[in-house]
Amino acid sequence: MKLNKIAVIPGDGIGPEVIIEGIKVLKTIADLDQRFQFEFTYFPWGCEYYSKYNKMMDEDGIEKLKEYEAIYLGAVGFPGVPDHISLWDLLLKIRKSFDQYVNIRPITLLNGAPYPLKDVKREDINMLFIRENSEGEYAGAGDWLYKGKEQEVVIQNSVFSRKGTERIIRYAFDTARREKRSLSSISKGNALNYSMVFWDQVFEDISKEYPDVETSSYLVDAAGMLMIKDPKRFEVVVTSNLFGDILTDLGAALAGGLGLAAGANINPEREFPSMFEPIHGSAPDIAGKQIANPLAAIWSASQMLNFWGYESYGKQVLAAIENLLIEGKLLTPDMNGHSSTSEVGSRVVDIIKAAFKREETSR
Repeated sequence: MKLNKIAVIPGDGIGPEVIIEGIKVLKTIADLDQRFQFEFTYFPWGCEYYSKYNKMMDEDGIEKLKEYEAIYLGAVGFPGVPDHISLWDLLLKIRKSFDQYVNIRPITLLNGAPYPLKDVKREDINMLFIRENSEGEYAGAGDWLYKGKEQEVVIQNSVFSRKGTERIIRYAFDTARREKRSLSSISKGNALNYSMVFWDQVFEDISKEYPDVETSSYLVDAAGMLMIKDPKRFEVVVTSNLFGDILTDLGAALAGGLGLAAGANINPEREFPSMFEPIHGSAPDIAGKQIANPLAAIWSASQMLNFWGYESYGKQVLAAIENLLIEGKLLTPDMNGHSSTSEVGSRVVDIIKAAFKREETSR
């Protein structure tokens, strides 16, 4: 029996509540299959930890996490801890330390999910964003000069290396070729005359190696408009760290809201653990009320299954989420329902069990 070791960082606010439901689903899959199991080790890091110890994670936290194959993160952020501390001292620290340079965010409007756009078919919203996740605008390069003085100046530099740019664009081309879908690059070459002109050049050069992949390029402002007016033109999308961060939140709104938004931070070479998370915030105003939507956390668990090669179960989990949405009986308040976080998670588990039983019966 294969044992998959997962480090769990439930985090802050609603993080622990939604992660419990994702773990419930993973345990169910393992119990049904019996050929593999998951081992979960919990780490209490986050803003509450920071309030006690003045640090977001243990000093040797990265060394501890190296022992695991995957990291399952709930959410970070809480009043009293500045967002740049919670982001840089935990989430970005993990991404950079483990070279998780591929961020994958599916933007798919499932059947039963809220339908936000008029005159757009549901099947037209089906994008896969591949975001550069290790450098770019989030490289942390710059300076803050003359703090508090009249001549105060801040400098924030974007860093685009050839290695970093080539590898994310090539990953996107490989994905588009494998899935037989078009690839769109999103940049801002008309205004950012070094970084984005370089990005566009690398994209064009690499495209010559993939003549079978249909390509297009858009400026980020035009892309934002077209995602709303004509979303079907976007299939696989590759873009920089900042643009990907912004546009995928827009995409989440198109695909039913942040309660259905999942993200994977991948180290493709598997030299280090990859990290899976719902991309919503910690929502401290509703923490502890059992009304948070766990579906994004469950969707990110399906991404973890796909990453480990259990694609059939990843699809089964996603199908269970869709079936729950179609039923419309057990939904959290953000989706106009009245059910609790745990009730929604338990219903997903019941749907998975029923599907597994039908498959067993048909064999």
